[in-house]
Amino acid sequence: MAALGVAAWAVRDVPAAFGGRATGTRAGRVARSPQFRGGAFRNPVGTRTVVGADDRSLLRELLFGDRRRRRPGTAVPVRRPATGPRPEGLGILWYGHASALIEIEGRRVLVDPVWSDRCSPSRLVGPRRLHPPPVPLDELPPVDAILISHDHYDHLDMATVRGLTRGQSAPFLVPLGVGAHLERWDVPADRIIELDWDETMPVAGLELTPTAARHFSGRGLRRDRTLWASWVIAGRHRRVFYTGDSGYFDGYAEIGATHGPFDATLMQIGAYDAAWPDIHMFPEEAVAAHLDLRGDLLIPVHWGTFNLALHPWDEPVNRLWREAKARDVRLAVPRPGEWVDADDPPAVDGWWQTVA
Repeated sequence: MAALGVAAWAVRDVPAAFGGRATGTRAGRVARSPQFRGGAFRNPVGTRTVVGADDRSLLRELLFGDRRRRRPGTAVPVRRPATGPRPEGLGILWYGHASALIEIEGRRVLVDPVWSDRCSPSRLVGPRRLHPPPVPLDELPPVDAILISHDHYDHLDMATVRGLTRGQSAPFLVPLGVGAHLERWDVPADRIIELDWDETMPVAGLELTPTAARHFSGRGLRRDRTLWASWVIAGRHRRVFYTGDSGYFDGYAEIGATHGPFDATLMQIGAYDAAWPDIHMFPEEAVAAHLDLRGDLLIPVHWGTFNLALHPWDEPVNRLWREAKARDVRLAVPRPGEWVDADDPPAVDGWWQTVA
């Protein structure tokens, strides 16, 4: 009976975790977006977003294959974050996967926060964390804005959103349509700001702008009814770019020309495969995109926390390190919970190789 009770508790929130559907004014804004055509959001260039019938063996391997090489051999070193950087400086704290805190000119911006044990609508199945969050969600410092790149489970987590709704007062800035999910999860309407690509919203003295990305969206059977985005976080003197999830495309050069140069870029480097080359970047492409963006310091994200592809857990950062050296790109690879001062970043010490 106890097992049945646990199972019931674990599946109780699954329908809600699928999120909501845009209606009314929100649906009207979605329909008017230049990115929304033929009943769905579209990428700026042609993009394959579905694994085809020829890739069924890959799917079997992903779901049921030997996962040992996709997990670290020993515990990932997690640091409890200390006090952040200077009030007028620029610091980035990586919590794991795509979750990060950006301290810019005395303000704090939280991106794609996911604190749950699994990135899934279920608490019983789905990719499980390879390391714990560096701090409990309720111990985060007060933030000024919470940015969401898109509605996939490893970037938008219902339990985390609900926790932040209770524990923080900052607005959630999300791409078009994503506000329906937050509304279903009881986020107050006055804390939801939905934006299309290149719409800038001033918050706490910063300018926050969703920009183009090459990806897709969906939390259930419905696909591409909500928009996906990268983000520009701009202060008076400092600028940061965050990719969200994206394949490589020439839009990075356009973003760099319009919004750059950037003091730091947070670049997605993991969960790639030849079967889905258009929706996640390979590490070498992340370096190319960083240069297109006119970035200074590159900080990798979207690796080392969830097992979402077939490559070894540390392959993305090893490939990134080699490419960054070859192209003379400044690189910082923090441990989860480790601050990076963009003006004085720690040397890359290969820490992940000790847990491989």
